Amino acid sequence: QVQLVESGGGLVQPGGSLRLTCVASGGTFSDHCLVWFRQAPEKEREFVAAISWGAETTYYRDSVKGRFTVSRDNAKNTAYLQMDSLTPGDTAVYYCAADKGLPAAILSGLEYSGSDMDYWGKGTLVTVSS
Repeated sequence: QVQLVESGGGLVQPGGSLRLTCVASGGTFSDHCLVWFRQAPEKEREFVAAISWGAETTYYRDSVKGRFTVSRDNAKNTAYLQMDSLTPGDTAVYYCAADKGLPAAILSGLEYSGSDMDYWGKGTLVTVSS
């Protein structure tokens, strides 16, 4: 059983940056791919970024490419989402989730809400506003 705890959310002005952290406990962190999702008010949850077990491969939704960077440190059981050039459209609760495999939808570049991810954190709120 893997437990995930996100932190690092908050209020930031447009154009600003935040770094989200996802700390894992239980299980073997390096056996799991790590995926970041977000859910804005009255919208469906959506995939944001993913990173493979050893950080060899990363994936991003188109709207965050070039602005967000996902990384992980398996020695610290921690994953990160560096978010730069934030816009009000990035306002959402951000969740990290873990699974032994990378979902096919992510590999195919399709929309993915994470319904079959094994483990979830409780989320951290990011608000981008002036």
